[in-house]
Amino acid sequence: MRTSPTSQRFIGVSAALFFGSAALTIAWCGSMSALHDMPMCTLSTTWMRGVPAFLIMWLTMMVAMMLPSLMPMLLRYRQTVTATSAMRLDALTAWVGLAYFFVWAVFGAVAFAASCLLTDLDIRWPPATGLLVLTAGALQFTRWKAHHLACCRGAPDCCAVFPAETSAAWRHGLRLGMHCVHCCFGLTVMLLALGMMDLRAMALVTAAISIERLAPVGLRAARLVGVVLVAMGAFLVANAVV
Repeated sequence: MRTSPTSQRFIGVSAALFFGSAALTIAWCGSMSALHDMPMCTLSTTWMRGVPAFLIMWLTMMVAMMLPSLMPMLLRYRQTVTATSAMRLDALTAWVGLAYFFVWAVFGAVAFAASCLLTDLDIRWPPATGLLVLTAGALQFTRWKAHHLACCRGAPDCCAVFPAETSAAWRHGLRLGMHCVHCCFGLTVMLLALGMMDLRAMALVTAAISIERLAPVGLRAARLVGVVLVAMGAFLVANAVV
């Protein structure tokens, strides 16, 4: 990867975004610790007031959780884009990041409703959380997971030389976001089931995503995460039915 001043500036800005979003997320989780099992839709009196609040917190969380594994993809993009000025390269990188998190924002709107449904399901049927964790673990072993993980890690068939154009940067960010949402679908559902404002669950999911993206043997790491999740899900199911 580049060690030029431009890349160093990019790494510095990314680190600042990560630590800022992580600090905000920890502060929110601390202030809402008594309510972390409550679905976001019950924290406001109307649907339209609840959605913006959820999306703000959701995107802040996603920056903190996904930026460590997104940075290598952005650095790889910066290496493969056609020659351009440093300022233009920074702007194009920003467009890739914005498109990536736009996909997560759209997914967050779905997660808003899902958080309500999952909490209601867990209240009505306690083993539901454990079964969702089991399902998340099982997804770690599928070809579907392997394909999207390979693209997130930058497998050769997922890479290309990109023109220095805003539209191309936006499309690349959307593509990365779609692969990432698919790759993290099971882990994200598990986070919603365990409690979105639970720092322990958030740290577990962040660690799992980072390990499978950054470890030298990503697929093996993903399957090891799957083993852990299956065991955790089985424990939660057994604990709920006893």
